[in-house]
Amino acid sequence: MTRDVKEIFIGDEAPPAPAALAAKVRTLAPSMTRSMQRVAEAVAQDPAGCAALTVTGLAELTGTSEATVVRTARLLGYPGYRDLRLALAGLAAQQQSGRAPAVTADIAVDDPIADVVAKLAYDEQQTLADTAAALDTVQLGAAVAALAQARRVDIYGVGASSLVGQDLAQKLLRIGLIAHAHTDPHLAVTNAVQLRSGDAAVAITHSGSTGDVIEPLRVAFERGATTIAVTGRPDGPVSQYADHILTTSTARESELRPAAMSSRTSQLLVVDCLFIGIAQRTYETAAPALAASYEALAHRHSPRTR
Repeated sequence: MTRDVKEIFIGDEAPPAPAALAAKVRTLAPSMTRSMQRVAEAVAQDPAGCAALTVTGLAELTGTSEATVVRTARLLGYPGYRDLRLALAGLAAQQQSGRAPAVTADIAVDDPIADVVAKLAYDEQQTLADTAAALDTVQLGAAVAALAQARRVDIYGVGASSLVGQDLAQKLLRIGLIAHAHTDPHLAVTNAVQLRSGDAAVAITHSGSTGDVIEPLRVAFERGATTIAVTGRPDGPVSQYADHILTTSTARESELRPAAMSSRTSQLLVVDCLFIGIAQRTYETAAPALAASYEALAHRHSPRTR
């Protein structure tokens, strides 16, 4: 069975809550035009000041046009600039209440190890908070339902994302689901050909444009399987073949902290959310399966007796 390629309408989603605005900016900014980035950066850095500006005022402040401001607001998930201003006012109120500002501290080559630990811990916490704030729970619930009832689940990922895919496959197997994580792009495609309606496929790609991940997802999509994309770029090419899109945080990359680190952290959170949701829906079968897997491995964790 073949389905038409989907069109992406980010603006059709429910507008993000004020607390999620900064996370939305960090996630989408890399895929924006430079002029839209200036608008997004301005509203994220000074929500109170921008909330007081008209669309013309914000355009003048950022050296852009009114049309660019409106397009940026819509890309961030708001129907129009008025809705964005309301969210900015709400975010400003939260910050004034004493909430710590969301800043990222780069790691320097001569940082003491204690500082490295503190900075990494802060960045990991921010990445998790951003992912949780931006994650669409309606999409997550639909993905959980599809995976819970799937005859078979194929998972695609390369590089750091392949490790996350293997983690998801292992978790699903332990609660009795048939799941396979494919890291070889040729095997991924040849396995995707065998999928059909009632099966599910999960693509994990931070960039949203990894060809070795998109190709098997496209094949799975065309074969009628329910498809899910876990990506930091909800407007990326992978989304064309995804029935459900789960957006992860896009943390700022630095020389000593490559994107693979932050993307892995946010992807693992999404995987854990999927697993818990599926385990809840299939508890009557998942609980005994999980207990059996623990029992089967118990002797490997106990001291051997002579």
